[in-house]
Amino acid sequence: MNVKTVMVVGAGQMGSGIAQVFISAGYDVYLHDKAESQLEKGIDNIKANLKRQVDKGRMKQTEADEAFGRLVPSSELEDGSKADLVVEAAIENMDIKKDIFQQLDECTPPHAILATNTSSLPITEIAAATLRPKQVIGMHFMNPVPVMKLVEIIRGLATSDDVFQTVQTTALSLQKKPVEVNDFPGFVSNRVLIPMINEAIYAVHEGVASVEDIDQVMTLGMNHPMGPLTLADFIGLDTCLYIMETLHDGLGDDKYRPCPLLRKYVKAGWIGKKAGRGFYQYHEE
Repeated sequence: MNVKTVMVVGAGQMGSGIAQVFISAGYDVYLHDKAESQLEKGIDNIKANLKRQVDKGRMKQTEADEAFGRLVPSSELEDGSKADLVVEAAIENMDIKKDIFQQLDECTPPHAILATNTSSLPITEIAAATLRPKQVIGMHFMNPVPVMKLVEIIRGLATSDDVFQTVQTTALSLQKKPVEVNDFPGFVSNRVLIPMINEAIYAVHEGVASVEDIDQVMTLGMNHPMGPLTLADFIGLDTCLYIMETLHDGLGDDKYRPCPLLRKYVKAGWIGKKAGRGFYQYHEE
């Protein structure tokens, strides 16, 4: 199948980033969010990011204008009737995702592929909410989407080979590196990454070292570009906790037990950069 028109559901940090890479690659994109304020913010972020590409000499102004012209704001999920591919990038919550996929199943064309950007939830379970499980697949982009090359592609139990090949080819057209991963909790990226973050939080909880020093050990000693606690703030501590709970519930191993300090911070509303406070404090410039 030839993908020409894409709908991205969710205009947050991930959704707007996904929309940006699609329009930059020549696709027509409907960016949907039911919250008008979030939709406007997502579009503004894309406009600012394209301008930044022009300022850095990575894109011509005409190319940025053409790309932005391919972006269509959408407040109605029914705009999916025009899409060949939908990429859902809503909150990491199974009930919400199932509801979205049920609606998409009803309003999108019969040939449309329904992809989810979930970072940890079972593709097979999401697919079961539709009448087209063969056309449901995981397409997990990394954050920040315009910069990171990896896309995990996850088959559900029923995902067809044709759908997998189409999504793989589409990812390549975005200048991404698609990697096939089986449908297990957390896939590969978050099954490895989030427990590392959780262990760093345990090191804070147990007084092994300060937040800053733990991050320095990993950046200077392990050559990580960002310390695990800084990264946790960037991801969102609420999201980290949700993924740890998904790993713990799905794999049944106590090594995935969320650190009590992580739970405490989330309950306090200290969920990272987006809230102004996590393991570090952030101030609006």
